[in-house]
Amino acid sequence: MNVPGLRSPYEKIGGLVYFGRMLDKIRLHAMGSLPADYVTNLGGGFDGACVRFLGVSYDDLVGQVKQGANDEAALEWCFARGRRATEDEMLVWNEFIRKRGWNDPASDRLKQRKAESGFANRDEIQTLFDYIDADEGRPIRQQP
Repeated sequence: MNVPGLRSPYEKIGGLVYFGRMLDKIRLHAMGSLPADYVTNLGGGFDGACVRFLGVSYDDLVGQVKQGANDEAALEWCFARGRRATEDEMLVWNEFIRKRGWNDPASDRLKQRKAESGFANRDEIQTLFDYIDADEGRPIRQQP
């Protein structure tokens, strides 16, 4: 489903994948524009993994975003309140999260989501990030 204003999980803010997408979901939800299918997992799933990596509370981050923090300010707030990840830690985060669903415990979930969406035969969808992009009408990115 195409959701205007919701970026790809591959897009980076401050060197981190997914963070900007989480902020988009927070903002869209606050405006009442986030589809119901997305509301169920707010603060969980990849959102939960991201805030745990940054060492902050999802609800506290929502508060910052609702107060008007832009992407960079929200990330700096996370670094100040939680932890500032090193470049190596960010690399490990990026590589781990962008490959979820590829030969790991999330593989069955990816297979299920692909089948539900009519993508069962789309072999280029190998990760949950790929699935999200395909489901939202974006082309699948060829990752190095």
